Amino acid sequence: MPRILIVDDSPLDRRLIGGLLEKIPGIEISYATDGYEALTAVQQDPPDIVLTDLEMPGLGGLDLVRRMKDLQSLTPVILMTAAGSEDVAVRALQAGAASYVPKRSLPNELWNAVSNVLRVSGERRTQTRVLHRLQRWESDFLIENDLELVTALSAYLMQSFSGLRICSSAEQLRVGVALDEALLNAYFHGNLEVSSKLRETNYNEFFDLAKRRSQESPYQERRIRVSARFSATDATFVIRDDGPGFDVASLPDPCDSRYLERPHGRGLLLMRTFLDEVLYNDRGNEVTLIKRSRQTLKGSTEALS
Repeated sequence: MPRILIVDDSPLDRRLIGGLLEKIPGIEISYATDGYEALTAVQQDPPDIVLTDLEMPGLGGLDLVRRMKDLQSLTPVILMTAAGSEDVAVRALQAGAASYVPKRSLPNELWNAVSNVLRVSGERRTQTRVLHRLQRWESDFLIENDLELVTALSAYLMQSFSGLRICSSAEQLRVGVALDEALLNAYFHGNLEVSSKLRETNYNEFFDLAKRRSQESPYQERRIRVSARFSATDATFVIRDDGPGFDVASLPDPCDSRYLERPHGRGLLLMRTFLDEVLYNDRGNEVTLIKRSRQTLKGSTEALS
């Protein structure tokens, strides 16, 4: 049974957030009123996810993420952000948070964020010992435009990636979240051509339109091509869809406060924060994601100094 710790200094917000999650069968919920109380709970009996407010008296969400990283906690942290907290949220993601949800979007976006992180985290924890002996791995995939296949491929790639120990367990989870975002972008925005701007104005219509298009031509016939190359020093994922692409120059700055509180640009922010390089082709229908080991990054820095 997944266990979620909700951290918020507002009793009203705790009840609201708990009420949203209690609707999901099989979820066990506990509460903390601040970051200090949350740290104690994590050390005594680690939950599967910490869902924390960003701005709190005493120990806020950013400092909680930093403290948990210092403790080498494997529990992922999801931030709940409010308008005006954009800069702090970006720093928290850079410090180790696994994802974020704008507070104004909690009714629509909370469970998606929680379920994605739970899935990636659970799959990471069930990796087999043999993957830790993996030295090099390379493969190419061609998958139908099927959401179940997309998420299954993401899980499979992360199982293989975790065996290489390129980065810490916490960083592995963040790479998994970023990979999920890239694959879902290829599915929803690339092949199905459903804009995330629709998700801002009509959440249900976004998914209804995607479902209809997944069963219609030409969207149904489109494919997603994924190349994955792993070594002891780095991991590279290349994801290409059959959609028309987009103007790469028009990509928003994901750290711009106008975009942090919207679904539009969220995936790009997570990818650029959690990975070392995010590169698009000229057409805009292919993205390359690169994660390097700390030793490789350290060597590159020393060579330049």
